[in-house]
Amino acid sequence: MLVILSGLPGTGKTTIGKLLAAKRSGTYVRMDEIEHALSRATGLGHDIGPAGYIVAFAIAASNLKLGTLLIADSVNPVLESRQGWRDVARGAAVRFVEVEVVCSDEREHEHRVVSRTTDIAGFTPPTWSSVKAHDYAPWISPRLVVDTALLSPEAALAEVEAVIDTISAV
Repeated sequence: MLVILSGLPGTGKTTIGKLLAAKRSGTYVRMDEIEHALSRATGLGHDIGPAGYIVAFAIAASNLKLGTLLIADSVNPVLESRQGWRDVARGAAVRFVEVEVVCSDEREHEHRVVSRTTDIAGFTPPTWSSVKAHDYAPWISPRLVVDTALLSPEAALAEVEAVIDTISAV
C-alpha cells in the first residue's frame, strides 16, 4: 500500500510519516531529502523542477513492487504531483491512501515553521513567508484530512492507521 502524505510545510507530515514508518515497518520517502540531495549534486539550487518527484516516484514504485508499505512525504502542491503518486500506486497494482495534513491554527502553524530545526544536513527549512506564499492547489479528489492543530501526533497517526486498516480489509 502507498500512503501519500501531502500538505504545506510545518503541518506535521514528517512527524506522522516517521511514526507510521516506524510502527508499520514501512519504507519512508521524503521529498525534502530527495530535492535537497539533487539541489546540492546538480548546483541548480531550489530550481530542480519536477526532478525530485520523478526520482521519488521511481523509488516508490520499486519498493511497492517488493510488497512493502510505502509512506510518501511531500507537499504535493499541484494536481500533477498528486496524480503522479496515484499513477505509481496503480502501476504497482497496490492500493493507496491520500492524506492531506493541515494545521488549522495559523498561529500554531507559524510557530512550528519558525521554530523547527532540520534533521537534514545542510537543509534550510522554509520561512513562514515562503509557506504563506506557497502555490498550493485546492484538492478536488477525496482524501483523509488530518488537522494537527486539533490532534496530537499519536491521534493523527491513529486516524491514518484506521483508514489503512479499513482499506486493507477490503
